[in-house]
Amino acid sequence: MIGTIINACAILVGSSIGSVIKRGLKPKYQEAIFTALGVATIGLGLNAAIQNMPNSNYPVLFIVSMALGAVIGTALNLEERFKKAVSKRAKNGTKFARGLSTAIMLFCVGTLSILGPINSALYGDETFLLTNATLDFVSSIVLAATFGIGIALAAVVLFCWQGTIFLLASFLAPYMSGGLMTEIGIVGGLLILATGINLLKIKEIPTMNMLPALFVPPIWFAIVSFVGSLGIL
Repeated sequence: MIGTIINACAILVGSSIGSVIKRGLKPKYQEAIFTALGVATIGLGLNAAIQNMPNSNYPVLFIVSMALGAVIGTALNLEERFKKAVSKRAKNGTKFARGLSTAIMLFCVGTLSILGPINSALYGDETFLLTNATLDFVSSIVLAATFGIGIALAAVVLFCWQGTIFLLASFLAPYMSGGLMTEIGIVGGLLILATGINLLKIKEIPTMNMLPALFVPPIWFAIVSFVGSLGIL
């Protein structure tokens, strides 16, 4: 939970700094910062995927996971549904509501914000959460400079979101084998890579629609375990 606390604090501090700046950062500096963070995120995603691939017992599972996840997420229209859910308050036309909905979407939807608490709960590894904290720190400065200190409220939402994921991962830890986490690590790394591509504006990838890919490996391992218990494998 240390990483989650740091992540929430990063948003609070960033929002405070941004509200002091008020006039906002010049577009060229915003672009430079997000470009640097995009490159760093791509590097992190590639490292996670490549590091786990040699240990995989099912070399094509990540391909199937990504494909099925994308199809399921697109069919459920997760990206648009989430955007509509967090944008409801923006219908009153207030600048604050638009800013807050944008902040919640940006801070909570990212793959790092989901995989981070899982890694923290299972391995005590805060790398993803600390990376996410850096991203959110910079983003909150930019958002607060535009929309005001109210953006800090997104820190509360993020803490509850990541805290819930952390507790669930801790509860399910006994059922999560090393092989399963290897497959999730590959898929997660690719999703983090997609986040970096979005930051660099190379291509707009609906990463929310691809999140179901993270559930394919657990389902596959559950099927293999069940079949094995029947003596078929």
